Formats: sequence, structure tokens, C-alpha cells
Amino acid sequence: MKSKFKFLVLLLALITFAFRPDGGDKKLNKKLDDDNSKYTNVGSIGLTVTNFGMYGNGFALWPQQPSCEYPLGSGIEHIFDGGLWIGGFISNDSLGKGRVGPFVSTGSVDASSVSTRGGGFEFTNAPGSKIIERSSLLDSRYYDPSAVSHQDFVMDYVDTNLVLQNGEVIQDHNPLGVAVHQECYAWNYPFADFFVIMNYTIKNVTNKYIDSVYVGLWTDAVVRNTKITSPRTGAPFFTHGGDGYSDSMKIAYEFDADGDPGYTNSYVGIQFLGSTPTLDSAFVVGEDTLTSVNFVSWQYKNTSDPNFFSPTNDIDRYRKMQGYFGGTNRYNKGVDPASLKTPSNRSVLITKGDFKRIAPGDSINVVYAIVCAKKYGSDPSTLDSPEQKLNLYSNAEWALRAYYGEDRNRNGKLDPGEDLDGNGVITRYILPAPPQVPVVKVVPENQKVSIYWNKRSENSVDPISGKRDFEGYKIYRTEAGYDLNLAQDNRSSLVLLAQFDSAGNSIGYNTGFSKVELKDPVTFPDDTTKYYYRFDIDNLLNGWQYLFAVTAFDKGDPANNLESLESSPLASLNRVLPGTLPNNDDKAEVGVYPNPYYGNAIWDGSTERLRKIYFYNLPSDCEITIYTLSGDIVKNIEHHQNSNGSSLKWFQTYASDGKQVMTGGEDAWDLLTNNDQAIATGLYLFTVKDIKTGNIKRGKFLIIK
Repeated sequence: MKSKFKFLVLLLALITFAFRPDGGDKKLNKKLDDDNSKYTNVGSIGLTVTNFGMYGNGFALWPQQPSCEYPLGSGIEHIFDGGLWIGGFISNDSLGKGRVGPFVSTGSVDASSVSTRGGGFEFTNAPGSKIIERSSLLDSRYYDPSAVSHQDFVMDYVDTNLVLQNGEVIQDHNPLGVAVHQECYAWNYPFADFFVIMNYTIKNVTNKYIDSVYVGLWTDAVVRNTKITSPRTGAPFFTHGGDGYSDSMKIAYEFDADGDPGYTNSYVGIQFLGSTPTLDSAFVVGEDTLTSVNFVSWQYKNTSDPNFFSPTNDIDRYRKMQGYFGGTNRYNKGVDPASLKTPSNRSVLITKGDFKRIAPGDSINVVYAIVCAKKYGSDPSTLDSPEQKLNLYSNAEWALRAYYGEDRNRNGKLDPGEDLDGNGVITRYILPAPPQVPVVKVVPENQKVSIYWNKRSENSVDPISGKRDFEGYKIYRTEAGYDLNLAQDNRSSLVLLAQFDSAGNSIGYNTGFSKVELKDPVTFPDDTTKYYYRFDIDNLLNGWQYLFAVTAFDKGDPANNLESLESSPLASLNRVLPGTLPNNDDKAEVGVYPNPYYGNAIWDGSTERLRKIYFYNLPSDCEITIYTLSGDIVKNIEHHQNSNGSSLKWFQTYASDGKQVMTGGEDAWDLLTNNDQAIATGLYLFTVKDIKTGNIKRGKFLIIK
């Protein structure tokens, strides 16, 4: 295979899984402790992060695990893979005696630019090491008071090894002699759930000096909707990206120029946030003014283009890290930005440097963010207009706000009123916080749902103002059929249904809470949460999938120029399907809907495997058997009260998290036989046998295709 899938096979041989053409995954017996099982899932981005300097998974774990999916659950992926690059020279002393290099250590590279083993794996980790996950969310199983964000990933690795733990030589690797401590941060706040911060502390662990150091992120971005086009279609999947760079925001980005237009409509950006020590934004070398943040791009398998050639050795890579496309050409200086907008298979590299030297035992800190955004406005999605980038830049600004934390004016020092925690140093990664997310439970019934939530939001204290500033609740739902959009965005699909807020002030509607507050709190089996509020929604459609959420919002903070903040609706999201409750009455009639079934039903997808009908009024535990008129068995279905249809391709496609809740008295069927064949037009019979009583009920339904 002369494509990126050759790289996938080699990649997975080095980490956890081996890719098979049939789409299966095969465990390998190996000694390596590389961890590629973690991905962000508290917000809107599903980004795989590893403890060997790489992010993304090359779609090798697709569709079970996202590479860089945004919005999470949409199927819209944004990164094939990427990795940390560190480049520099090695010297015997601070004066540069015995200087050799340059050397570049890479977490991942363009697979065509290295030897046949595949790309870049020059960082390794200690035996037994894993990614540590921690969370500042009190109800997370990873709760840790030392957590920075709602989902932290913490890991360590080095570039000092010449062989992998299985004895395989790391080819073409010249170690700089560094140890990397990496932390990743993600939040569920609706104003901050579209970026993941990548915080790298790089330590010189040798007795030599490392000088003229650049630190960057190389990314093979690819923005495609995998529900429309599978990444396993091969090379053509990757050739549709358009790229760009904003010097003012220090962000490199990619968009879908002509791959799945209308079904992607988003950006992925790799943004430089800051470093310690800081570097001047520009400095002069000879007669050339250079920036300290550099951007370059090149085309996959391109070895001849003077600007867009793939670097094949450390000298080429270091030159790219300095910001040179080719020769002395730089972005917007010998390289026309418009040339990056045409569809192609490119990668992007954004770097910070040069750091003059890292002495033995010393460290530097460099911080980036992976930022995603929906395009703004109504311009065609294949374009890259200034208006379309407004959301990207707004989201990037929030990433900067998170990085600077207490340093609100970003001048590098604590000014009066900025030291919120009183420790005398700048505390980073502080964001204004809305009230804590309420615990929400949604109970579906026949054509209705009941939404319950608790009171914990009401005790929230804002970390900036130090005040208890809860104001009220908002209730959201989706419309029936929202999920059939193949460019799913759960947040944008939610519609505000109701709002209840404190009375007696000038904020909100002053409704009070009497219409939703219960006289006494209620609990549920296997759930010790006390629920104090209830809101009922009637006239829903059975068998249709709905999302419901309850958020809490605060009063705002005029003293700190903050408007009212709201908790994330995604953090309290409940996916339910109304329907009949379990019915163990032997006289109750069972049935099917829609009946007759006309292909396609309005909720069906575009293929045979995305059809479904429902059996209703089922006992809590029963066996459903479907027959032809001649008595041949077509399908056997075992139903239980907790059945949720997760085995159906429909739910795997339109409810990829598998968390849908059904009433327990209905079950779905995809019109495929026990032999995985589509049934034909005709009249079918069925029986429902109650497992507890042995009682059998009968019915029939008509299929018209």
C-alpha cells in the first residue's frame, strides 16, 4: 500500500492494536507500555492523546475512538495524527564548544519522509507507565483536587532511548537528551469546550547544553465527515484540505476545501499560547526579521516542490521549524497564502523558538492548544473567508484567556487585583465558572418524559468573584428527527424549552421555582441522588430520539465585566426515546409501528442497515420471533427491560455514545434476518413469549419497500 494506511499498520505495530482490512482490531502480545486509549470527552472535542508525544490515532481506532472529532459524536474528524517536535543543537558548554546538529526529535512525522518503518516515533516511556487522568469535577471518578481542568491527562516520556522496549532500533534517531512532562486540559464550559490545551515542560537530562531550541507541533489535519466518507477509502480521503495561518492569533488551521461540503463546515486550529521563558515576537538575524512563532506547510509525498517538499532528515526538519518553506521563503514572504487554499493532502507545523539554550538540568515550558470551531456565516463551506473564521478566532481567544489565567492584561506580571489566590505568582488556566452542572435524570414514558434535577448548582461559588451567584435553570430539548442530520451538532440542535430563575431581582424572568419544585425530594432505585425539581413534557412521539438537558446560570459579574454564564448543556445531556412501558398483563395487546412500514420510514437512514421498526407493549422480559407466512423463522430477538437497541446500526450511527434510554416496553428491529439479509416486501407474523409466564401473544405487520 502506498498510502497513509501503510503508516497505520506500522503505527499500530508499535503501540496497542494492529489494523486489519476487515475493520477488526487484534490485540498484540508485546512489552510496550504506550498508552493510546485516552481521549478527551468532557466537552465538544474527542481528541486522542498518547504518552509518546503523539495525538490523534490515524483513524486506526475508528469508529470506536475519535481521533479529533468535533462536535463529539458527529463523525466529523479533524486530525489524522500529529506530534511534538523538538529541534536544536548539542554543545559541550554555554559558549557552543563542540557544537553538533541540528537534531530533531519527533513524536510523529509525515510517513513518507522517513524509512519504511513509518513515522517518527522517537519518544518512549518507562515500563509500566500510563497516562494519568484527573478531574476537577466533584462527581467524576477521576476527581483529584490537584486537577487543573475538568479532564486532565498527565504523562511523561523521553527522547533518550535508541531502541524501543521490544528491542527494535529507532532508526535515524539522534537524541537531544530531553525528558518531557506533558499535561492536557479540557473543560465542559460552553465557552471553553472547543479547545484542548497541550502543556509541555521540556527538561535537559544530559550533562551537555542544548541550544537554538525550537518546540512545535506537527499536524496532519484532515477535515472530513466519516459518516459520509469512510477514512478506510484510502488515499483520496486525505486530499481535500485547505490550510491557512493567522499571525495575529498565532494559529495554523485547516478546513475541508472540497471533500464533504455541507457536512463538515468547521475548522481545526493548532495555536501557540505561550512559553517560559518568553521570547520577543520578532528578532533580527542578519538583514532578515524573524518571528518567534513560525508556520510552514508541505504536501504529502512531495519531494520536488521548492516550497512544499516533505522534509526527509533532521536538517530539513530543523529548517522547517525555523519557518522556512524552502530556501529563504517564508509564509507571506515568497509563499503566497492563497496557494494553501487549494485542496491538497498537506500537513502543518507551528513552532516557537529559538530558545537560546537549555542548560543541564534546566527546563523550558511551551504551551499550545488544539482549537475547533464551526464556520461562521452563510458563505459556501468550501471557502475560507474572513467572516467564516470569526468563530475560530473567538474560540482561540478563549484558549488564550485560559492560558493567561490571573494575568488578565497579559503583561507577564501580577497587577493589583489579579492575584486571586494570593500566592504571589501568576496562576494560569483559570476561567470564569458558571454554576455547577445539576445532576439530571430523564424518565421516558408513553408519549412523554419527566425531567428531574437536584439543587447542587445553587451552592456554587464563582472562583473569580468569590460570591455565590446562582440565578436559575434552563431546560432544553431537541426536535424529533434532529439526529438524522449527518453533520450532527448536539448543542446547536438544542432548543430552549423553559427557564426558571430567582424572583425579586432585575435578572431573567423572575419566575421563581414553585412550578417545578417538588414538595419532597425523590430518589430512584440504585440512585441515591435527591431530586428536588421535576418538569414534564407531553405530546412526544414514541420511537423518536430526543435529547434533554438542564443547565444552571449565574447572575453575571459586572465588576469583572462578565455577563451571565451558563453551565454546559452537554454535561447534563440525556438521550431518551419515549414509548410504552413494560406491560406484563397477559391480556395486553402487543403491536408494531409503523404498520404498514413503507420504505423508507421518515426516521430511516439512507441504507438497508439504517432502517427500524418497533415492537410495543412488550413484557419486561420476552422473546420475539418473526415468521414468514409459510412459517419460516426470519428473526429472533431477546428483549429485556433495559434493552436500548445499541446493537442496531441505526443507533450506532445516530446515537454513537450508546447511552440512549428506552422505556423497557419497546424494542427496535432493523428489518434484517438472522442471516443478516434484508427482508422483502410482504406480510409477516410474529410472536411474543413472556419469559416469566410462558404466555405467547401473536401479531402481524406489513412491509412495503
